[in-house]
Amino acid sequence: MPSSPSPVTAPPPARTARDRRADLLVTLAALALALWVTSGMWRDPNTRTITVNSSDQALFEWLLAFGGHALTHGENPFFTHLINVPDGVNLAVNTSITVYAAVFAPLTYLVGPPVTFLVILTLNLAATAVAWYWLLSRHLVGSRLAAGVGALFIGYCPAMVSHANAHLNWTAGWLVPLLIWGVFRLRRPGRAVTGGIVLGLLVAVAFSIAAEGLFFTALALALFLLVRAAHPARWAEARAVLPRMLAGLGVTALVAGVLLAYPLWLHFAGPQRFHGTGFDPLIHSEDVAAYLSYPRRSLAGWAGFGTSLAPNPTEENSFFGVPLLLLALACFVLLWRRADRAFRATLLALGVTAVVFAVLSWGPTVKWNGRRTDQLLPFGVLDNLPVVNAALPSRLALVVAPVIGLLLAYTIDALRAPTPRPDERARPARRRVAGAAWVVGFAVALLPLLPTPLLTSVREPVPEFITGGAWKRYVPPDGVLTPLPLTVDVYPDGQRWQAYALAHRQGEFRIPAGFFLGPGGPDGRGRIGPVPRTFDSLMDQAGSTGLVPIITAGSIAESRADLRYWGVRAVVLADRVHGAKYDVDEEALRRTATALLGPPERVEDVWLWRVPAA
Repeated sequence: MPSSPSPVTAPPPARTARDRRADLLVTLAALALALWVTSGMWRDPNTRTITVNSSDQALFEWLLAFGGHALTHGENPFFTHLINVPDGVNLAVNTSITVYAAVFAPLTYLVGPPVTFLVILTLNLAATAVAWYWLLSRHLVGSRLAAGVGALFIGYCPAMVSHANAHLNWTAGWLVPLLIWGVFRLRRPGRAVTGGIVLGLLVAVAFSIAAEGLFFTALALALFLLVRAAHPARWAEARAVLPRMLAGLGVTALVAGVLLAYPLWLHFAGPQRFHGTGFDPLIHSEDVAAYLSYPRRSLAGWAGFGTSLAPNPTEENSFFGVPLLLLALACFVLLWRRADRAFRATLLALGVTAVVFAVLSWGPTVKWNGRRTDQLLPFGVLDNLPVVNAALPSRLALVVAPVIGLLLAYTIDALRAPTPRPDERARPARRRVAGAAWVVGFAVALLPLLPTPLLTSVREPVPEFITGGAWKRYVPPDGVLTPLPLTVDVYPDGQRWQAYALAHRQGEFRIPAGFFLGPGGPDGRGRIGPVPRTFDSLMDQAGSTGLVPIITAGSIAESRADLRYWGVRAVVLADRVHGAKYDVDEEALRRTATALLGPPERVEDVWLWRVPAA
């Protein structure tokens, strides 16, 4: 594990109570910040949604409901035909959060997917800060203050707050310090088997919750260890521990391989797989100027200093601001000047890791303040490699925040236990001024980044037609029902309805389309949702524009053929349709569906068109 300038020793008995109070204070601070960030949702989790990413929220709520349903009904948790009828969806190549769905299944059945989603999101944020605090305070620094500042920064850095906009995978940052601990624990004699088993379990859990994050963590750790081991001051140590670590990693690979054999097969060779991703790396790359800017959900953003340099509000993966970058540089210089040769190897490895991942996060070509140049960057070469081509380059900036957090913690630890040279002992006034300057520097750098609550809004309720179970009169067991418009990322209602039915044990109905990643993109890459057909294209046009498209005999025949292809038995239009990106025109949808399918009937609080069995 990255070592501190001064080895951490067990505290004397007099410090034990003080340290426990510090542990409690940091834990309470982490929980308070988590509740603060998610406060807009806690007013009513069932009716409120995260404004800028309600589609991902609906997706994760569906994953929680489906995962619990699959567990209790003996169904495959990694592949489903409940959505994207008739082809189904390979959830192993999507973010399935299977472990969360299984662990929290009792809560989902008790209070419903929206509440479970909010509980996990809040716990993710708090647990990330607490896990980093544990790693720092128990293994890296001697000062609880240093550990607390570093951990709270990492747990609530701009990237974590940004991904709190409905990303249950990326906010599970508590996995990273545990993985780091697991890897460095393999250095100890006699830990190859037990340490490898523990790390293998952690890898399996991390793959289930955030496979992309696990990949980034592995890359960052590999780079850090290589640079650190290559330093002359660490070379002998690296040679001594290498056999133990390789043996432990072998056990890790065996344990994780057994647990993940089926999901990995599905991921790389199963049905409905794809290569690459459905997102353009040119769009989802970090603007160089973003590192110097402030995020929107921060004190600086609230004061008007936020920017829109991220591809969307959920991907503000750097946004540290100039003061923090200058502070990090000053911390590095101070630590370098005070460090012995062994710790300089650690600092060098941290610096190289941060710089490499920052450059990779800029994507295939340089983008500055919204303007892209033709200057090719390393990611433009690596993007063709397997697995790498499935990663979004901007998210590689997530590795930089923990490096900055470590530098902050190490610096506070060094300042709290100074070892002045003999000629400095007679100058306490100068040291006080320097100490005050550091306090001011930390305040100026960190206070603007204090998080503000996520933006939330009221979302359309699940219709009584679904909550009351009336749908079962019109859809046979395991039959197909579709809302209007068809379910995709911008129209998430279908999966919300299905999640409600699954979590409340109403039975199963299937839906065509859905919000997922599947095949069908350009050059064999993935895409969001299925390739559109005539019926869903017409409905999307009506709902998004408010204009009824031109309906011909040909479009009527093709639309009815689409419904037969999906096996749809009921087409349903709610009085209020939730649009994740824009308002939906329900009247235009009703008129378009009527032109295609004939007059609807009113059932409960929805319009319904029956579709005869083929």
